[in-house]
Amino acid sequence: MSSPLETSNLGKCYGSTWALQGCTVSIPAGSIAGLIGPNGAGKSTLLLALAGILQPSEGEIITHGRVSTLLTLGAGFEMDLTGRDNIDLAGAFLGIPQDQMDALTPGIIEFADIGAFMDAPVKTYSSGMRARLGFSIATAITPDILLLDEVLGTGDQVFRARSQARVRELVGKARAIVLVTHDLSFVTEFCNRAILVERGQLIQEGGPAEIVGLYRDRVAQRKLLAEADAQRFVTAPDAAPAD
Repeated sequence: MSSPLETSNLGKCYGSTWALQGCTVSIPAGSIAGLIGPNGAGKSTLLLALAGILQPSEGEIITHGRVSTLLTLGAGFEMDLTGRDNIDLAGAFLGIPQDQMDALTPGIIEFADIGAFMDAPVKTYSSGMRARLGFSIATAITPDILLLDEVLGTGDQVFRARSQARVRELVGKARAIVLVTHDLSFVTEFCNRAILVERGQLIQEGGPAEIVGLYRDRVAQRKLLAEADAQRFVTAPDAAPAD
């Protein structure tokens, strides 16, 4: 079976600056792939390209199946419409027949667990409520590929546990998940694959423990180098006075 998601020499350039370059990766079916790296590494750029939101400057993206994205929970909601109306709207955007959305709606409402607010305008929701509804909609359609950006830590402890269980359920149906996170312990506990990106380039991919360990080692090494540079600056002799 083909991998649900593959890239070949993927790159994104802004002017003369490459935010992403030479990224080739294959995400096998059944993967929960944690995308890690420092701020500005290119993780979100890669995810936006995979989602089709950013057009790559070079390279190729190959997907097999339906892609669902949850890059900013609640993004795309029509704020003046109710939560229930936004469920129908999301289904229309995704090309899901209305009868299918009607069948999915009770489960979406139950999972979001926002009570009577489901029939209130989304503009009255807290950010957490929008996140719950967004996650519930995005994961109700059992996509072949689910792209997440720092969203599984949203909500209270009970909802976080439920959202993680939902993602595990999707993966159990041979779906592929790619998620950006800074929570390294989450990657080692929850993912079965990890990808390290730095300065727009894919450094290495493999088992979560191995890649997280590599990332921590590289962070520690950079910190030592920075401290050494700072120490040299502090102990440098004063410049000789000008004649």
